Amino acid sequence: MRLGDRAYRRALQALGLVVLGIFAAVGVSLFVQAWPALVHSGPGFVTGTTWDPNKAIYGVLPFIVGTLLTSAIALVLAIPIGIGAAIFLSEYAPRRIAAPLGVLVELLAAVPSVVYGLWGLLVLAPIFVSTVEPPLTQLPFARGPALGVGLLLAGVILAVMILPTITAVTRDLMSSVPAATREAVYGLGGTRWQVVRRAVLPSVRVGIIGGVVLALGRALGETMAVTFVIGNSNQIPRSLLAPTQTLASLIANEFTEATEPFHASALLSAAVVLLVIALLVNTLARLLVWSVSREMRETG
Repeated sequence: MRLGDRAYRRALQALGLVVLGIFAAVGVSLFVQAWPALVHSGPGFVTGTTWDPNKAIYGVLPFIVGTLLTSAIALVLAIPIGIGAAIFLSEYAPRRIAAPLGVLVELLAAVPSVVYGLWGLLVLAPIFVSTVEPPLTQLPFARGPALGVGLLLAGVILAVMILPTITAVTRDLMSSVPAATREAVYGLGGTRWQVVRRAVLPSVRVGIIGGVVLALGRALGETMAVTFVIGNSNQIPRSLLAPTQTLASLIANEFTEATEPFHASALLSAAVVLLVIALLVNTLARLLVWSVSREMRETG
């Protein structure tokens, strides 16, 4: 190996170690600061349902549930819409329409989260109270008063926020599929939809999963927009319309008021829990991508 190649390789290795070092430093510092609250609360910190700083009782289960449910609602709403929009932009829309719409999608991804939060609170919440939620209260999983803010609105706002990511990633992947792949299906008499369903989507499904994971990472950690519209209740949501909190909104709401001995440490412990959830989700997603990739290699 030439000297220049060795130097280039060493430089890349050093940059990789820098990234790992930053992540390790963040994780270790969070854990050290969170340790007093973890020792104080024990396993009840994760399994407990009561959060009362005045009594030094800290249980984050309601916030874990709120985090997972809002992210799940966002994915259920955003995945079909995002993939459908990407199919339209890549396969059906004329170029004069697809180009400006593609730019608009990318601009939506750059909108600050506080803007989405204000839009949800000032525009969507009144609409939910008057129009969307009253019919839903007849459903068994949406009992309770129509408050506007709550689990459902938070999930909708998150869906709007992650929709551009899913759409842009899927569109770019579909645009990169070789023309020969499409022409093979056309040559067999396939329609445009058959080309999309049998040739294009199977070719890019691994990448689509990666895009969904990227969007899920944003949904799990989103703070400001969710804080505006989730209702900020320290209870496990019993209804789709109930107010609740996520781990991120809990930290944002209480960190400036953390004056009790273990309060700040408990909030940092919540940050550790959120970090662990993100790592677990990404690990499971990596395993899913690996499994799908292996299946494609074996069948291809």
